[in-house]
Amino acid sequence: MSTAPRPARSPSSGVPAGAARNLIGIAGEPIERMRNIVREARRIEPSQILQGRLVATLFFEDSTRTKTSFVLAARNLSATTIDLSTGSSSVNKGETVIDTAGTLAAMGVDAVVVRAKQSGVPGLIARHLPGMAVINAGDGRHEHPTQALGDALTIAEAFDRQDLDLAGLRVAIVGDINASRVARSNIALLQGLGASVVCAGPPTLVSGSLRSLGVDVVWSMDEAMDGANVVMMLRIQFERYAAGRGAISSPREYRDMFGMTDERSRRLGPDVVVMHPGPTNRGLEIDPAAADGLIPGGARSLIRTQVANGVRTRMAVLRDCLSRG
Repeated sequence: MSTAPRPARSPSSGVPAGAARNLIGIAGEPIERMRNIVREARRIEPSQILQGRLVATLFFEDSTRTKTSFVLAARNLSATTIDLSTGSSSVNKGETVIDTAGTLAAMGVDAVVVRAKQSGVPGLIARHLPGMAVINAGDGRHEHPTQALGDALTIAEAFDRQDLDLAGLRVAIVGDINASRVARSNIALLQGLGASVVCAGPPTLVSGSLRSLGVDVVWSMDEAMDGANVVMMLRIQFERYAAGRGAISSPREYRDMFGMTDERSRRLGPDVVVMHPGPTNRGLEIDPAAADGLIPGGARSLIRTQVANGVRTRMAVLRDCLSRG
């Protein structure tokens, strides 16, 4: 845990004491709130708006991109950050998650960013500790709302949708959708913004029951690519399957049937964009040249743009959650 002293709350920061709200998921949130966060992310700049605020990261699951982007986002807004490493925390000594979060609240933490292997942990903390803002950085197979917000910003900028109306755009999400919290948050948000969504992958990874979410489900990469403006590739989460088995029959077969190969990138052409939330399994769900946008005449890769927009979006989320009033 950081030993940096907490700065005094500044009455000139524009952030009223006690003003906080949560972001647990996209589903169930007013779409206008989500639009406002993305709008704010487009124009946000480093400032002192959160000076005097304390933001803690509480990650029960490994992450590099998400944690780092939240820390950078908080510091860009002059908040003080604390990284609570669960490997050395009291959780390993038998303390409950609620007790750990309660300790942070008692120490004056204003917002906690939570990542968990189990679905529902951020919501549980939010219900027990209503005075502290809780932000979901990904929980089990439930949701990953800030990733979806950053993806929506990336798509809106790529297609010059200043009003964030994504009507007429078709987004293909390809890969391990059954296990993907990123997919669930993106499905809810992109449809809320007017886009149509098609999910694709082998039946072991893409259940037909996903149609209950209002998406099309296909088990063919060619069908998914047909008419798509955006193709979002997802990592196969081998760690969520018993001994890494049961996800796919073989890496070669999966790449041939559902990978974003160089040939498929060329077939899509430069009017289509390719995305991936990372980390990528290069050579499996996406070929290296396609991931880096190096295919002449191929689809545009926005993978690096997604990373940059992740920081901007998380700045906007922190401001939304901590600067009400």
